[in-house]
Amino acid sequence: MSNSKEQSKRQARKEQLRRKEQRSRLLSIGLITVGALLIAFLIIYPSLKPIGDVVSAPEIVRENVDFNAVGDPNAPIKIEEYSDFQCPYCRVFFENTEEALMQSYVSNGTVYFVYKSFGAFIGVESGRAAEASYCAGDQGRFWEMHDIIFANQTGENVGAYTDRRLTAFAENIGLNIGDFDSCFNSGKYKERVEQDSKDGILANIRATPSFVMTYTVNGETVTKVIEGAQSFTAFQQEIEAALAEMGQ
Repeated sequence: MSNSKEQSKRQARKEQLRRKEQRSRLLSIGLITVGALLIAFLIIYPSLKPIGDVVSAPEIVRENVDFNAVGDPNAPIKIEEYSDFQCPYCRVFFENTEEALMQSYVSNGTVYFVYKSFGAFIGVESGRAAEASYCAGDQGRFWEMHDIIFANQTGENVGAYTDRRLTAFAENIGLNIGDFDSCFNSGKYKERVEQDSKDGILANIRATPSFVMTYTVNGETVTKVIEGAQSFTAFQQEIEAALAEMGQ
């Protein structure tokens, strides 16, 4: 009789252990499933999230455009801008100074102006926006992309320049989207954007926007760095001083 009781107890414990193991397995499967669904959601959500409104950029007249450069490459003064599309002060320069500089000094052959990114200075979106602008340059519309990116700046690393929004900008300015996507998705200009950053560091750039102005006096190259979103008057003073140094 006692043996029968012992066997019943052992059987009951085995059944209890079996049920416990089964619950543990089900719990593990449930957790794995929930985790997989969460990961899938995080992957898929960015492609489902609404792009939001795209603001069209004002039209700016630029003459003698060559990819990311404007003006006469033989101009006596060269100005290279190191910028970040997410930088609010870079947008200030774009909105308040750039067009006047183009009209007063670039269009008449005095200044050769070149835009360079500063890599992913502020974040990943900075680098991707720069890559998008260079891809637009392949279709002769670097500056149109440059303008619409700044026109849609809403903050730093807040999703203003997701890949989908950058593609929407490309559509807005009339690019061939197949060609743009091919360039953008392949990372064609990733190394160029990284090189922009290296060039800026070698030029002692510490913040954006910064401008490297170079010109020649008596056969010697003179280099000046202009920091910050300076007014047109500040650039005018620097340019006129350089011209006076050159005897022009």
